[in-house]
Amino acid sequence: MCGRFNLIAEKTQMMEQFNLQHLPDYRPDYNIPPGQKILAIVRLDDGSNEAVYLHWGLLPSWCQDRKMSSHLINARAETLTEKTSFRSAYQHRRCLIPATGFFEWQAAGSGKRPYHIHQRDNVLFAFAGLWEHWEHLQESIYSCAIITIAANSKMAAIHDRMPVIIAPDAYNHWLDKKNQAVEVRDFLADDAYSVMQLTPVSTWVNNPLHNDERCLADIAR
Repeated sequence: MCGRFNLIAEKTQMMEQFNLQHLPDYRPDYNIPPGQKILAIVRLDDGSNEAVYLHWGLLPSWCQDRKMSSHLINARAETLTEKTSFRSAYQHRRCLIPATGFFEWQAAGSGKRPYHIHQRDNVLFAFAGLWEHWEHLQESIYSCAIITIAANSKMAAIHDRMPVIIAPDAYNHWLDKKNQAVEVRDFLADDAYSVMQLTPVSTWVNNPLHNDERCLADIAR
């Protein structure tokens, strides 16, 4: 799964990489947990990209209880076309979720050891995501989920799942609303994982209220 990530890229870098004209209220975030608003890139009807903030935890349009979102922070790639929670969003409402790294916890004895998974120099990349618009009574929420897939051999040592990373040259195809019959595996950027570094970090990151450089500090040094 992907239950925590970070985004510390420069504003200008994100605007260039995702072809944006505007980036709303952005500031670096070292420790992003589910249940809060996260930055996502969506495709508008005029074909342009827009950066928006979406609640992390998908709320399908048909659900009656917003508590359901806490169970839908991730969407399994293998069942996107089968699950009613994700099927429509997968066909019509795909997004990119910018990140510079994510965290996973490896079982170690009686506890768990946190790792920061990232590229060298914390290079900017993007997760494959889905978004939805939910309305109930007087409440309206735009939400999202990160798509995950079975871990490759490199990641399997830490966790059995990993987020799907989209290659930059596939951004437009992934976001294009006309492409309804897409296959996640066709977009998976294997090269992104081949250069990923698995850095052991301190349990400081375990607390989602901790949001500073200590979340990324390599404790092996």
